[in-house]
Amino acid sequence: METSEQVISIPRIGEKAPEFKAITTQGEINFPTDYKGKWVILFSHPADFTPVCTSEFMTFAKMENEFNALNCQLVGLSVDGLYSHIAWLRTIKDKIEYKGMKNMEVKFPLVEDITMEVAKRYGMIQPGESSTKAVRAVFFIDPKGIVRAIIYYPLTLGRNFDELKRALIAMQTADKYSVATPADWRPGDDVIVPTAGSCGVAKERMESKDENVTCYDWFFCTKKLAVEQVNNPISKN
Repeated sequence: METSEQVISIPRIGEKAPEFKAITTQGEINFPTDYKGKWVILFSHPADFTPVCTSEFMTFAKMENEFNALNCQLVGLSVDGLYSHIAWLRTIKDKIEYKGMKNMEVKFPLVEDITMEVAKRYGMIQPGESSTKAVRAVFFIDPKGIVRAIIYYPLTLGRNFDELKRALIAMQTADKYSVATPADWRPGDDVIVPTAGSCGVAKERMESKDENVTCYDWFFCTKKLAVEQVNNPISKN
């Protein structure tokens, strides 16, 4: 049976991030080439001058220095035009005060995507949610331009920014130390060592007297990783 519904594809984890050139509130960018050597969080929002998006952009602006300290560039996108972007960001800075945040200046680029070309390339337009607005997509792209994680939120759900930062730090930690991070991991918690690849290694681990390593079974071992060893740790409070 034929269907007129458009198939929405998205970049997959482990693939190169789709390239594009675009006009932004910070000038023209060539993505992701301009950010080679940096992590990038590319995120979309449904529309300018909307309340959920306003709360998100204020939060991103507040946390921008924290992401910069993690060698991470923020890049926003919606299908609105450049002048709408500029007017909205000026309104945020000049008029909006929310949860103690005021005079928040958004310095990271916000992409103009009136044609929806970029949004469609990244699967941000999902007709079941809206055919004219981008959903709240988040793409984590590593310094080599590879997509490492993807999170999607519906139009009504504002993002958890502590989780975005936690996920970034966890991936950087996994890369640096060749480990994995368990459920609800935060800097200072134990990390998971790679699963034993042979019976001999499994036996050694189970019999090890190393106080820094804890084995719950041959396939599940953790080790301590001091909070000081993790880039820009997050407070547990």
